[in-house]
Amino acid sequence: MNYASVIASPIGKITILADDEFVHAVTFAEIDTTGLTENPLTLKLGQQLGDYFNGKLQQFNLPIKQNGTEFQQEVWQNLLTIPFGETISYAKFSAHHPLAIRAIAAANGKNNIAIVVPCHRVIGSNGKLVGYAGGLWRKQWLLQHEREVVQKGQTELKF
Repeated sequence: MNYASVIASPIGKITILADDEFVHAVTFAEIDTTGLTENPLTLKLGQQLGDYFNGKLQQFNLPIKQNGTEFQQEVWQNLLTIPFGETISYAKFSAHHPLAIRAIAAANGKNNIAIVVPCHRVIGSNGKLVGYAGGLWRKQWLLQHEREVVQKGQTELKF
């Protein structure tokens, strides 16, 4: 990664990493960005994330790419099909590969492009929040935020 932007958000600092062609990471992790500058992609995603947090954007529009196996790439592509403001259980999400539910969960957990690739929208079969690298409190916040934006379902998630 040659470029980085760090933005403030309601759920903490977010670091965006990119090269000249793609955004490769969106993370809550503390990353040393010394020597990295912003570029049009990191700036554009920073603006889009701002719009997302302000309830003005429901779908991101920029080139993304993360390294992973063919299977992981398939899982990440499938995450992009989960509608804004909705959730899906791991069981339903893995229905096309029912014997691979653990591998799908593991691939979901290796997603490096938080929020944009919405792994936060996958929940336990019992409706409980499970696993989120950014912390379950962030997952809950993101799901609540999206539901409020689309004014769909309950306005406060009960877990």
